[in-house]
Amino acid sequence: MPEQGQQHQLFSSRELQRKLYLAAKSNRNRRFHALYDRIFRPDILWRAWMEVRRNGGSAGVDGISIEEIECRIGVDSFLHSIEDDLRAGSYRPQPVLRVLIPKPDGRQRPLGIPTVRDRVVQQACKIVIEPLFEANFQENSYGFRPKRSAAEAVRAVKEAMVSGWYVVDADIENYFDTIDHQMLMKLVGRRISDRRVLKLLWQWLRVGVVEDGRRERTERGSPQGAVISPLLANIYLHVLDMYWNQRYRSLGKLYRYADDVVVVCSNKADAMAALAAINEVMRRLRLKLHATKTRVVELRSESFQFLGFHFQKVRGRRTGKLAPLMWPGKKAMKSVRAQIREETQRSGLRFSWGAMVARLNPIIRGWRNYFRVGNSTKKFQDLDRYLRMRLAKWIRAYFGWTLMTSKAKAMLEESGIESFYRPGMCGSRA
Repeated sequence: MPEQGQQHQLFSSRELQRKLYLAAKSNRNRRFHALYDRIFRPDILWRAWMEVRRNGGSAGVDGISIEEIECRIGVDSFLHSIEDDLRAGSYRPQPVLRVLIPKPDGRQRPLGIPTVRDRVVQQACKIVIEPLFEANFQENSYGFRPKRSAAEAVRAVKEAMVSGWYVVDADIENYFDTIDHQMLMKLVGRRISDRRVLKLLWQWLRVGVVEDGRRERTERGSPQGAVISPLLANIYLHVLDMYWNQRYRSLGKLYRYADDVVVVCSNKADAMAALAAINEVMRRLRLKLHATKTRVVELRSESFQFLGFHFQKVRGRRTGKLAPLMWPGKKAMKSVRAQIREETQRSGLRFSWGAMVARLNPIIRGWRNYFRVGNSTKKFQDLDRYLRMRLAKWIRAYFGWTLMTSKAKAMLEESGIESFYRPGMCGSRA
């Protein structure tokens, strides 16, 4: 719980955001010039630190972790140093540490890890400039925005499918790696004229990455993992939202979560026209749609994936009519099974039973809370059976029992392990 002084700082930073948002909302063409000095205000830096600390994450290229700042450097000293550098104009970001994260399909996704120091400055900058762009962002944009969520996006898509029969499932090829820096800065410049803020953003884009000890320049793209990247990505694709709502709204309803885009249309002609329109906007943004992953889906006979959910029209048992349903997709199911399998494999025998439960429950809880908005009953029940099977194997290996005795069954019942499925928590059974 923050102390009284910290609560005042939090209120002060949010009051600044509210004023900036209202000023931007009242004049959609206004450009703001007096922003840089607000980035290193003590209340802004304190809030930025708290948000970076809450999000956690590894150390960057300097090897300095959040824990080291708290225990050795001292948070006050750390933030004062940032304030002094920003005030003097001597702040320079360090290269982003690039690591490769395995994807379910066997490929690897590059993840950028800025230093904790750079993450705090980026977060402080985001606190100050985000309200200016939020004032313009469209209702059909859901990703990485205050008070918006993936759950809202998938529910909106499902609702649109009631009257929609075709879907444009658009996949932007290597989006975060192909953002054009010059065009992005022009878009940012429509709202911000403060040269020092623009310089900060330009430095983060061009600072380069370090991979396997080698530094590489970054001529395009915005590193996934940087605090400022989701906002910059939304600024860039806001162009698509604006074009759509001003010129192409009659073709169908567009829903976007960061670079995930779907359009729900009433007929095939509109869907094909919608696909052509998106391709044209991508050309203007110097992006392109993935040739094999982008497609037009006929909902009478086909399905599509969006934000981990499988969407499909299913004929009702009682009415016989086609109705939209959504449930966890194959990739999502495979991913959570892999997590359970990893936690319950034989190498985990060095941990106690209580430690095993403590590691599994956050996985179960997070996955359940995300997918509970769908028609997920059957998938949740399948995962519960898989979880119990894996735990039973672990118990037999740990205690050397060849059979599931009543004691082992009691351990499963009394362990405090959570369930994926809870009666009444999901939509109709898929």
